[in-house]
Amino acid sequence: MQVARNTVVSLDYELSDTDGKLIEKTDAPIDYLHGGYDGIFPLVEKALGGKSAGDTCRVRLEPEDAFGDYDAGLMHLEPRDKFPDNIAVGMQFEGRGAESGTTLIYTVTDIAEDRVVVDGNHPLAGKALDFNCTVVAVRAATREELSHGHVHGPHGHHH
Repeated sequence: MQVARNTVVSLDYELSDTDGKLIEKTDAPIDYLHGGYDGIFPLVEKALGGKSAGDTCRVRLEPEDAFGDYDAGLMHLEPRDKFPDNIAVGMQFEGRGAESGTTLIYTVTDIAEDRVVVDGNHPLAGKALDFNCTVVAVRAATREELSHGHVHGPHGHHH
């Protein structure tokens, strides 16, 4: 079976920066619903169209095709007393964008005596990436998967 709209695609993949430094690699195949369901980067989805199990694919993702451009406006310097005593660099928490009102994940990037630097950008924002994958399997999506817009596991899916 070939990758086409309304199929479930299983992939092994590696995500690297443009210097070849590995960022992420699957331990087990991931599954996504193909055909505009936002389960994978659109450029990767486009490149996988028509592929079959065993085929490989490599896609260069510019920032706008992946995690977006870095937005310096999402970096904030906050008073230290707004955070718990055990705050540490690398901790993440949800917050609302001041202008957009959307929920963002902020990462603590620096801590000074009376200030904490938080960054609402995705850690890979502003970076070009190489997505290399192998199609492990392709199957028709179930009616339930199509109605829900995402893949269900072998024992169903609980909402």
